[in-house]
Amino acid sequence: MLDEQILLTGLRTGDETAYEYLLAHFQQSVYSLVQRLIDDPNEAGDVTQEVFLKIFRSVGKFRADSSLKTWIYRIAVNEAYNRRRWFGRHRRPEIGLETQEHGHGQLDHLHDRSRTPYDLVLNQERKNAIEKALAGLNPAFRSAVVLRDLEELSYEEIADVLNISLGTVKSRILRGREALRRALTEQFEPARAFGFTPQPAD
Repeated sequence: MLDEQILLTGLRTGDETAYEYLLAHFQQSVYSLVQRLIDDPNEAGDVTQEVFLKIFRSVGKFRADSSLKTWIYRIAVNEAYNRRRWFGRHRRPEIGLETQEHGHGQLDHLHDRSRTPYDLVLNQERKNAIEKALAGLNPAFRSAVVLRDLEELSYEEIADVLNISLGTVKSRILRGREALRRALTEQFEPARAFGFTPQPAD
């Protein structure tokens, strides 16, 4: 990956190559994160665009007191929360469980050409179950679990993104994983049959 300071310098000076590099390396991960944090995943594309517009407008004010990735994820989480609040005031939330046309996250990479049609149906059923369970979590727990278990951020990075203490991060992940386990267990017995068992807290 391009050195972060070089990338920041390019972004601050309006270098088109730097903007293209940023989009190429972060757009998909931001899209996947946003998709799992808002109540209408069909809006994830629009929210992702807003995230990058805010990044481009604010990069000159970025003080580099955290990593660029952490800063970008913080903006993404905030924009997702803002959209959730807008949904709550203006429309009924709808949960979309289908694979999105313009992006695929970690749970989408399940296709294996050697698998039977039955396996492919089971894979889609597993993905839908996990997405549905995530959508039903308390938003604070959902963001912590997604950042840790899907985006694989460290506890320190999550604390920075969410602007909370390490202890609160660990508590939210623990409670979120337990709530996710219960939700999956309610859908299927046992949840392990689907190959996704929420991890115990570290």
